[in-house]
Amino acid sequence: MSGRLSVLSGWKWVIPALMVLGVTVQQSAIRIDAQAPAQAPAPAARPRPTRPPLFFTADWKQTEKGGEHPADSSALTNANLELKLYGMAPACSSPEENVKPPCVQISGNGSANGDPINLWNGLAQGPIAATVRDKNNFVDLSVWGRVKWRTRANGFHALRPVVVLADGTAWVGDRAESNTMDFVDTEFVLSNLRWLRLDLKRVVTASAGPGTAYYDQFRTLDLTKVDEVGYADLLPSSGHGAGGWVNLGKFEVYGTPVKR
Repeated sequence: MSGRLSVLSGWKWVIPALMVLGVTVQQSAIRIDAQAPAQAPAPAARPRPTRPPLFFTADWKQTEKGGEHPADSSALTNANLELKLYGMAPACSSPEENVKPPCVQISGNGSANGDPINLWNGLAQGPIAATVRDKNNFVDLSVWGRVKWRTRANGFHALRPVVVLADGTAWVGDRAESNTMDFVDTEFVLSNLRWLRLDLKRVVTASAGPGTAYYDQFRTLDLTKVDEVGYADLLPSSGHGAGGWVNLGKFEVYGTPVKR
C-alpha cells in the first residue's frame, strides 16, 4: 500500500512538469517560426515558346539533262537558296560520267513509283557535306527550331545534320538517319542535339583542342544565327548499285529569319 502511495505521489510532480515542458517547447517553436524569413515567391513560369514558321523548303528539280548529273544551285526550285558542297576526294569513282569532286549528283525522276528527285553521293570517294543557305537571311534555330527531311541511306552510311553558324564554324550533330529500305520523312529539333566541330574542307570531325577529354568534347550550340543547314556523310561511298551512299530529298527548315 505504501508503495502505491509513493508512485501516486511521484506522478503528482511528473504531470505538472510535463505540462510546463510542453508549454516551453510550444513557445520556442512559435519564436523560431516568428524569426524565420518569409519564403520567396515561386518564380514566374516561363512563357511557352512558339513553334517557329517555315523558313525555307529545299526542293530539287531535274534539268534538261535528266538522270544523274552534277548538283549545283540551279537544281533548287527556290532561287533565293544556294547549295554548298564540301569534300576533298581527289576524284569520283566514275570519271567517265564527267562528275567532279565532291561528287554529289542530282538523281531520281519524281515519278509516282520512282525515287523523288534528290541529292546522291554514290560516286564520292571521301566524306561529303551538302548545305543550303538563304541568300538574304540567317535563321534562328534555337528553342524549337527544327528540320524535316526525306532521306534514304544504304549500307552502314547515315546522314548527320550539319549547321554552319554566322561566325563560320561548322558543326555536325549526334543524330543519324540510317534507314535503308526507302525514302522516309523524319523531323527533329536541333536544340536537342549535341555537336562536334566539323572540318568542312575535309568533312571530318575536328580536334576539340588539347586537354579536352573525349567525354567532354560534345557541345551545345547557340543556334540564334545559323548561316547554312544540311547534312554530312562521313564515309566514302561505294559507287553505283548497293553498297554505301545516302540520298537527301526535299527538306524543310523551320526557324525565324534574321536579316544578314
